[in-house]
Amino acid sequence: MNRSPRSRSTASVVFTAGALAALLGLAGCAAEPPSKPTASPTTAPTTDPPAEEGPEPLGPRQSTTGLAAPWSIAYVENSALVSERDSGKLLELTADGASREITTISDVVHGGEGGLLGIAVSPAADGAQPEYLYAYSTSGTGNRVQRFPLTGEPGALAIGEPTAILEGLPSATSHNGGRIAFGPDGMLYVTVGDASQPWLSQDLDSLAGKILRLTPDGGVPDDNPFDGSPVFTYGHRNPQGIAWAPDGKMYSSEFGQDTWDELNVITAGSNYGWPEVEGIAGDSRYVDPVQQWAPAEASPSGIAITNDTIYIANLRGQRVRTVPLSDLTASSDHFVEEYGRIRDVTVSPDGTLWLLSNNTDGRVEPREGDDRFIDSGLVK
Repeated sequence: MNRSPRSRSTASVVFTAGALAALLGLAGCAAEPPSKPTASPTTAPTTDPPAEEGPEPLGPRQSTTGLAAPWSIAYVENSALVSERDSGKLLELTADGASREITTISDVVHGGEGGLLGIAVSPAADGAQPEYLYAYSTSGTGNRVQRFPLTGEPGALAIGEPTAILEGLPSATSHNGGRIAFGPDGMLYVTVGDASQPWLSQDLDSLAGKILRLTPDGGVPDDNPFDGSPVFTYGHRNPQGIAWAPDGKMYSSEFGQDTWDELNVITAGSNYGWPEVEGIAGDSRYVDPVQQWAPAEASPSGIAITNDTIYIANLRGQRVRTVPLSDLTASSDHFVEEYGRIRDVTVSPDGTLWLLSNNTDGRVEPREGDDRFIDSGLVK
């Protein structure tokens, strides 16, 4: 049931409405061709035309080292685009492991956990290049989502001038959320932290402490759970990972405060309880997480789903955690303290699982070669 936001406003937010166009094609039915005549013994046999060749398979990627506080990954063919939080740089990591700077996003303000955070590319048909790059970043007037035309070819990618599709999101030195991703429905999902103002997470007139759902040009979808609002779910503290299972079910990882970090199943219009509850509370007013962990063993950031498994990057816990979709109460740990803090995990175009370390942001002592973008080896 739709609920309208309350009248009190606690944050100034601007989002541009847009309509999505759909193209309808009509397919005609050709008449059945006549029967092929039987060849006589003296007729030379016909030769079938050669099969049409498909695109060449992508070659293996090489690791990239020497990154500075990287935060998020998006792919254009076999090139990986990476955001650097503190510098505001957008990098292209090519398949041979080289790194080149595409640009520095203008007006990015770094402070604490703010800066250039999540990136995503627009959905594209197989074989086509995405039309836009989307980026979540902190500016002098709050967090924002911008859209950039994506041009050039892999190895020489470039972006054009930005269009702001969402502005004025609450920002702070901590709890900025910042993950963005396109769902299987073609909509853009955005995680927003509580900006260190926990009470805003329960306020439907504020976009803090929420997961948002937008059209690709920043409009509010007609089927969102709250009329005229981009809010998809609320009651979050600092969600930083979103991903979808093959059946379309959405999952999110979330930083707790002092007691429990969470893995949640995300359903439209639901209240996840912060700051009234943290972790599994058994309170029917709120949705409990399907799994929880002590922050010292977790601090979950980016997540990915492939091969019926959820892969979770953990910062303070310094590990990749796996959760099988067949049993959301089970988990296994990998690479504990081997690569340090892990900010993101992602499935590359060839189906392997890559991880992005995060040891150069001032929280721990960097190791030689940090930060790294490497094949985890967990998915063959």
